[in-house]
Amino acid sequence: MLTAEPYKSEILPHWRFRTPEIARESADTIYAMFETYRDAGDFVGMDIARKFLQMGWTRSRRYANHASGRKYDPESGEVMERVDDPEKAESAAIFRAVYDRARLDAVYVAAKAAWRSREK
Repeated sequence: MLTAEPYKSEILPHWRFRTPEIARESADTIYAMFETYRDAGDFVGMDIARKFLQMGWTRSRRYANHASGRKYDPESGEVMERVDDPEKAESAAIFRAVYDRARLDAVYVAAKAAWRSREK
């Protein structure tokens, strides 16, 4: 996914989630890019933008649960103790809401179904 050019280079500079304010700006910018790809009929662009929104949700959720961003202890391999960070959790919620809007977009859903039917 991070090799899909030119989409990666267009979207990656806007992908941030350190604070809820930064996450809101990032998610809104990426969603606007999703809409631009949608309006151009560019399914691949829509899908990559959707994936960045999903990664914003999952990565900020990971940091909300584990301050280091690592779920497993590098030495023991055990799951590290979970520590809740409300700021990162809010960032995750912001990305989740925008991600859901993108993945449920009627044009995106139809384009995804058409793409999947071509695979068979």
